[in-house]
Amino acid sequence: MKVIGLTGGIASGKSTASKILKDKGVEIIDADLVAREIVEPGRPALQEIVQAFGNGIVDDSGNLKRGELAKLVFNDPVKLDKLNQITHRRIIERVSEIINEFKDANFHKVVVFDAALLIELDLMSMVDEVWLVVIDLENQIKRLLKRESMSREDALKVIDAQMSLEEKQQVSDILIDNSGTIQDMEHQLLRHLTRVMEE
Repeated sequence: MKVIGLTGGIASGKSTASKILKDKGVEIIDADLVAREIVEPGRPALQEIVQAFGNGIVDDSGNLKRGELAKLVFNDPVKLDKLNQITHRRIIERVSEIINEFKDANFHKVVVFDAALLIELDLMSMVDEVWLVVIDLENQIKRLLKRESMSREDALKVIDAQMSLEEKQQVSDILIDNSGTIQDMEHQLLRHLTRVMEE
C-alpha cells in the first residue's frame, strides 16, 4: 500500500485534484473532514476546547459553534496557537489510525492524504510521496478573487501569509502543474497514479 500526501497553497487547485482522484476510485483521507470528526460531541478534543475557551463555544446540543470559536481566535495568535495545539495532535492521531486500518485490512492500492498543512506541520513522514499542486501567481490570485470577495491587495496578503509554493517544492516529490486546464491536471494525476500503482 502506498500513501500519497496531497497538498498545495490556497486556490492552487488541491481540492480539485483530490476530487479527480476520488472520482477515479482512490481512497481519500481528507484532513478537513478529520478535523470536523475530532470535535464532534463527546470527543476528547471538543472537551479540551471547551476547557480552554469556555462553554460559550458549544450550543445546547453540545455541538461546536465554529463561528464563535473562529471569532475568538481570529487576530489572536496566542488563542489560535492554543487551538492548534489541541486539534493538530488529534488530527494526526486519527489520520494515523485510519492509515493503520487500511494496512490491517491488507489494502493494496493507493491512499491519498489530502492536507493543506502537510508540509507546515511536518507530516511528510506519514506518507510515501508528497504531491504538490502548483500554480503560477497570477492564476492563483484570479482563482482566489473568484472564490472570495476581496481586493487583489488582500488576496496577495493571504497568499504571502502562507508558506510559499517555492518552499513547499523543496520537500515535495511530485509537482502537479495546475496552470492549464482541469484535463491537463487530470492527465498528470493519472500518470503518476499509474506509476505508483505499478511500483
